[in-house]
Formats: sequence, structure tokens, C-alpha cells
Amino acid sequence: MVSKNEYEVLANFRYELRKFLRFSEREAKKKGLAAQQYLALLAIEGFPGKRRVSIGELAERLQIAPHSTVGLVDRLESAKLVARVYSIEDRRRVYVQLTTKGRQQLEALTAAHRHELQTAGPLLTKLLKRVVYPKASTG
Repeated sequence: MVSKNEYEVLANFRYELRKFLRFSEREAKKKGLAAQQYLALLAIEGFPGKRRVSIGELAERLQIAPHSTVGLVDRLESAKLVARVYSIEDRRRVYVQLTTKGRQQLEALTAAHRHELQTAGPLLTKLLKRVVYPKASTG
């Protein structure tokens, strides 16, 4: 059975996480980006072992449909934040990578997020431990 305290901890964790996500949305908007656009830039540059990703890989990272990803990439490309790169081996395969402008936007947003996480991070970590290990935190 889940205790009242466990519900409170879980609700508080969700609240603090949402506050950080809302901060992220506001910071992106200040830079003229939709939250999803910022997340796409981060997903591309932060993809493990690569500096360019396929539409399918980006869709998976963003947890959105591939056709929605194409529209998102279209808007990012129009803003000159990303560029499409065609595979030399297979011209049907298209990759997406950040442009210099996109990398600069991402760097500015990353600095703001890092600063915010210096405050929010320890509290989120503490709450997450209490969510994952509820019995250990009651004693």
C-alpha cells in the first residue's frame, strides 16, 4: 500500500520537475524558439557518438511521430538552425545537423539551464531518491 507521505513526495517531485520544464520553455521562448525546437537542437547535438541524426533517430529522441519531426526540422531549417545532409552512400537517407547559428543558440540556452540546475538539481535528486527508495527516507 502506498502511504500518504509517498504520494506527497511523488507529487512534490512532479511539481519541481514541471517547474524546471516550465523554466526551460520560457528560456527557449526568450531566444525565439518553441520548446520543441530547443529540445530538437539538444537531441541532435546530444545524440550519443554523433553530430548528425536521421529523422527517425530524432523522432525517437523527441518521442514524436516521424511526420511531425519532418515539420519540426523544416521550421528549424527555415530559421537556419539546422541543415539537412544527404548520405553519400544512399541519397535517400537524410541526416540533420546543427548549423553554427543553431549551435550558438543551443550554447546560450545550455548556460541558462546549467545555472538553473545548480539550484533545482539537488532538490530534484533528493526527491527522486525519496520516490525510488521510500522506505529508506522515512527513518
